[in-house]
Amino acid sequence: MEVMMKELGEIITGNTPSKKTEAFWSSEDICFIKPDIIADDGINEIVDSNEYISEDARKKARVVGKNSIFITCIGSIGKIGIASDGEYAFNQQINAIIPNNRVQPKYLAYNLLFNKPRLVAIANAPVVPIINKSQFGEFAVNIETDIDRQCEIVDVLDKLTQIIQQRNKEISALDELIKARFVEMFGTLHDNENGFEVVTIEDVCSLIKDGTHQTPQYTENKEEGFKFLSSKDVMSQKIDWTDIKYIPAELHEKLYATIKPQRNDILMSKNGVNYGVAAVNDTDEIFDIYVSLALLRPKEEIDPVFLRCVINNPETKRQFDSSIKGIGVPNLHLGEIRKTKIFLPPIELQKEFVLFAEQITKSKVAAQKALDETKLLFDSLMQQYFG
Repeated sequence: MEVMMKELGEIITGNTPSKKTEAFWSSEDICFIKPDIIADDGINEIVDSNEYISEDARKKARVVGKNSIFITCIGSIGKIGIASDGEYAFNQQINAIIPNNRVQPKYLAYNLLFNKPRLVAIANAPVVPIINKSQFGEFAVNIETDIDRQCEIVDVLDKLTQIIQQRNKEISALDELIKARFVEMFGTLHDNENGFEVVTIEDVCSLIKDGTHQTPQYTENKEEGFKFLSSKDVMSQKIDWTDIKYIPAELHEKLYATIKPQRNDILMSKNGVNYGVAAVNDTDEIFDIYVSLALLRPKEEIDPVFLRCVINNPETKRQFDSSIKGIGVPNLHLGEIRKTKIFLPPIELQKEFVLFAEQITKSKVAAQKALDETKLLFDSLMQQYFG
């Protein structure tokens, strides 16, 4: 059954009590919710906040209680939170809905999560997207009218959500295990308690070069086009081939001769929020790269996987941070990459670590496969329940 949001509960747009009135912000009586504490993915249970208003501000605020649903309506559209025990005020970037007896609160939250793409699509401002209270109230969703059935659906989706969260924790724990083993074997560059040789990245690479500075022209013809990678394709410390863009053959002919990526080359993001993230090219794929990526070709004295781990190490990232260029979008120059210091353990010790990392990676791949399968089931059921 299709119903509008205003039929499923009271909708309230938040506000901010005056910052000029010190008494409104003088004590931590009521949590004050802003979009920054609501994560982009999933349904966030709101328990606490990073800002509070005092009891004096109650009459100047919009305050809701347990099971109220928050949904961001300005800027980042469709982030969803659900109130836990207690009272919560919220700012003007958030709409709240207090569900009525037609809908189970968590069921409505899952429904809104499913419909997030539709909410994003109707945001009516090209620069700062916004959904006003009237638009949100008239937003229509499909609901199951039987409350008991709604509760059954929530129970299934909650169980899958818990499994997804557990899989994510397993993957994070495996990542942390690799980092811990790295420190255990090699220590830190700052202390260098093992007395390893300290070199620069330039010392251990035969080639350090970035991709084309020419704005690419893309093609939808994947059969005749060539893969074109940018920084977004190495964000996970490996090359992600799932959303690769393609360039026409004539442009590839101009670009490929200048760099020719090879197996075991390092691809490193040069700019954006993920600058400094590196991945190993473990394929013989023919592709081209954009200026947002730097290509590093390791010499024989350093293992490519070890070099990738060193580059992704927090100590290396701090060196990048101190040398970053540009106002606005961070931009790491090749010269800064070249002179970045790293330690160079004996190759046998490097390979011992790489063997450990590869074993952990196998476990991580298995956990990731299980996670992907669970997400696929979750998405399929969301479509079945709310589509």
